Amino acid sequence: MSSSQQIAKNARKAGNILKTISNEGRSDILYKIHDALKANAHAIEEANKIDLAVAKETGLADSLLKRLDLFKGDKFEVMLQGIKDVAELEDPVGKVKMARELDDGLTLYQVTAPVGVLLVIFESRPEVIANITALSIKSGNAAILKGGKESVNTFREMAKIVNDTIAQFQSETGVPVGSVQLIETRQDVSDLLDQDEYIDLVVPRGSNALVRKIKDTTKIPVLGHADGICSIYLDEDADLIKAKRISLDAKTNYPAGCNAMETLLINPKFSKWWEVLENLTLEGGVTIHATKDLKTAYFDKLNELGKLTEAIQCKTVDADEERDFDKEFLSLDLAAKFVTSTESAIQHINTHSSRHTDAIVTENKANAEKFMKGVDSSGVYWNASTRFADGFRYGFGAEVGISTSKIHARGPVGLDGLVSYQYQIRGDGQVASDYLGAGGNKAFVHKDLDIKTVTL
Repeated sequence: MSSSQQIAKNARKAGNILKTISNEGRSDILYKIHDALKANAHAIEEANKIDLAVAKETGLADSLLKRLDLFKGDKFEVMLQGIKDVAELEDPVGKVKMARELDDGLTLYQVTAPVGVLLVIFESRPEVIANITALSIKSGNAAILKGGKESVNTFREMAKIVNDTIAQFQSETGVPVGSVQLIETRQDVSDLLDQDEYIDLVVPRGSNALVRKIKDTTKIPVLGHADGICSIYLDEDADLIKAKRISLDAKTNYPAGCNAMETLLINPKFSKWWEVLENLTLEGGVTIHATKDLKTAYFDKLNELGKLTEAIQCKTVDADEERDFDKEFLSLDLAAKFVTSTESAIQHINTHSSRHTDAIVTENKANAEKFMKGVDSSGVYWNASTRFADGFRYGFGAEVGISTSKIHARGPVGLDGLVSYQYQIRGDGQVASDYLGAGGNKAFVHKDLDIKTVTL
């Protein structure tokens, strides 16, 4: 038996036990993992410093460096809080979604159940280890995790803490060793992608190239998104203050995030639209990749007002219209163009976006509703920054990833996206041959029950 097959089999075995563990047991181990990571913060930080030093020496892109730094700002504390938040969420397993009386003493239930075994592959973001560990255990799923080579030292240190904690408290919580396994090599990933007999779902978190490669090389269902090309449309009835604040936040709060704005669509009838571009450049340091008509109108207006500075001219460049509107910049750059109506904005987004998250800024309810119904993305917002597209901000505690597909789970995927369902029938000796359609003459009742009153 190959090592990858053994890893997958171990995960299946652990998952079969984990899904039977009580919510209290699953939550308890998360609190213990939280405490262990917190207690070993210094060791984790030292490992993270090694990864950062190596990354800088090898010329890792700035956007990936930001993702790699686990101790920048409050990232580590937020990661720890995310574990506790997940532990405190309602149990996603065993929820009755439907109850139907088929006959006296014969009742059908649709009940949530874990997906099974997750293979999660991610690049350069070490906090994902904690996020996925929390989400998978809470939802009763076993997980196999592969971190990027950029974060290998941080990854190893955190993996050791997680596994040691699970092993230490196995007899107390019931959560088995093997519930979370961590692998390091690309060959392991390649081999595991063939283990469709044991692995139920692959979740890639990383570059376009990573996601597309995985989708092309496995029979296992893949949940994820290849790009984060998010757009904001400034409608003719937009509020200027809201437009400036929302666009600045969406672009500059975290440019490397998949939920950062990459495209700004402007209705030329929007009063003082040029102030939004000014604000982005002067306050946020953003380079505007503008179409020729927008650039001309922008410079003409600023020149008329005596506000056309060298800084703005240097930060406003010609857009490559063949590429820039299909591009994830992941930097302080954005593509901008005029659109003449809400319908035009919808058409542009549905043609060029990655179906991640898009927003409209307007005080016109009819236009907002048209936009939100017409845009074919997993997240559609009205008068809010695209940066809200995040499992933590949605109250999911954390997210396993963001899905732009239309099946199973969509948008930020938290606990609800990590359970499927099974049908349970609870009877009293009934057989199908007594009923119509299987040889008998007895009719079914098919009476829906109020699930609020159902207990299993």
